[in-house]
Amino acid sequence: MATANLLLHPVRMRILQTLVGVGELTTAQLRDRLPDVSPATMYRHVATLTQAGILEVVHERRVRGTVERSYRVRQDEALVDEDARTAMSKEDHRQAFTVFTGAMMADFDRYLAREDTEPAREGVLYRQGAVWATPEEFAELVEELEAVVARRTGHGVGDGRVRHIISLALVPDKTGGTQGADGPEGEAD
Repeated sequence: MATANLLLHPVRMRILQTLVGVGELTTAQLRDRLPDVSPATMYRHVATLTQAGILEVVHERRVRGTVERSYRVRQDEALVDEDARTAMSKEDHRQAFTVFTGAMMADFDRYLAREDTEPAREGVLYRQGAVWATPEEFAELVEELEAVVARRTGHGVGDGRVRHIISLALVPDKTGGTQGADGPEGEAD
């Protein structure tokens, strides 16, 4: 498993998000999808992710005297495991969440920047919900959500499929009141 510092760097996060679900891409293809990232920065971060075992080289071919490599994400290595999350400070979590939400915003901005987007027709969705759950029920909910997404990740390009990015943040709401025997906090009888 990777460390939070390795995965949650803004450029590396964007590289991983670009590769997830598309199979494999060359560095040139990554640069086409992330034009604001300089070539030197792209190569450096791809090398870092490859050396860490998060990206793997799938193909190599000679192109004009150089070797062009195709990369894909090793999903099992592209996670910050529970031990690493536990070791993170509150400031580490704040920084990681900022990178995560920034990457989400960049994905959404790239989508909206295209001339052919139709958010309502294409099913763009952003919403929040709240559930009351015991720690056991919450763990079960997380497992169910991960299973739902995992069942869909095996599909590839083709057959009319469009890649959708699913981002999920689960945050306890300790200010949301408590449910007591007399009803929700603040409820009048």
